[in-house]
Amino acid sequence: MKHVNLKWELMNLCSRNRDGSFATQAARKDILALCVKQLKAAGFRYLSVESLKPKHVQALISKWQEEGKSTGTIKNRTAHLRWWAEKIGKPNIMARDNSTYGIPKRKFVTNKSKAIELDKDKLDKISDEWIKCSLELQRAFGLRKEESIKFRPKYADLGDRIRLRASWTKGGKAREILIRNSYQRETLIKAHRIAVSGSLIPAYKKYVQQKDLFERLCKGVGFSKTHGLRHAYAQERYKELTGWDCPACGGKISKELAPEEKALDLKARLQISLELGHNREEVSAIYLGR
Repeated sequence: MKHVNLKWELMNLCSRNRDGSFATQAARKDILALCVKQLKAAGFRYLSVESLKPKHVQALISKWQEEGKSTGTIKNRTAHLRWWAEKIGKPNIMARDNSTYGIPKRKFVTNKSKAIELDKDKLDKISDEWIKCSLELQRAFGLRKEESIKFRPKYADLGDRIRLRASWTKGGKAREILIRNSYQRETLIKAHRIAVSGSLIPAYKKYVQQKDLFERLCKGVGFSKTHGLRHAYAQERYKELTGWDCPACGGKISKELAPEEKALDLKARLQISLELGHNREEVSAIYLGR
């Protein structure tokens, strides 16, 4: 069996198992296609989808480490290999702990803010009303880019909160976020006006076309890293929940907090993690510092 059959079989495996959001599925296909190419280059030929073995996993991870890929990139790619192993009924091919492969734990804490705000002058330069509204949704509710593009206000708006469909989110995790202020409500009114009964993707476009336009227009006006809008939301929310700034904004670090402050800090971090769709308190350090 030639290596091209492995790629064909993997793409079929992906088509039969549509786990996660569209972005996750697309990334999985890209990484698995890369794995096929790199396995061939490493001398592994005539593989089928059932042929995955520990030596193949180790060869790929070693290759990525030699290339100097970041810890986050290697962890993401390793997750796709785990998915492959699980889908063929061989989860034990993969070690449970990434440290087995020499992959260090990702360092989340920098105590340096990566938040950005929506500069009105830059926002006004974006001609596409759907994209402008998606950007405002990112800032108002801490949404990811894909969530803000696929957003359907008629479905999402529940009056006192919004709900996000699993198919819009990373990892396929549906969630709800409270509507707490006038800016959020005003942004939703805009979304209703623009999308009507649809999403923030014009009816004549596909998601990938709108995403590409989103990235191109945002880059053109200096909004290339819109993930910073989620950071701004998280930091604003932290101050709202605790009454003080987070470490990334110059607030007290964890060891400086009194016991009662630590309890409130933890409660706020858990809440923010849920609202951002992470469900793990430790991830909050990416946005808030520690």
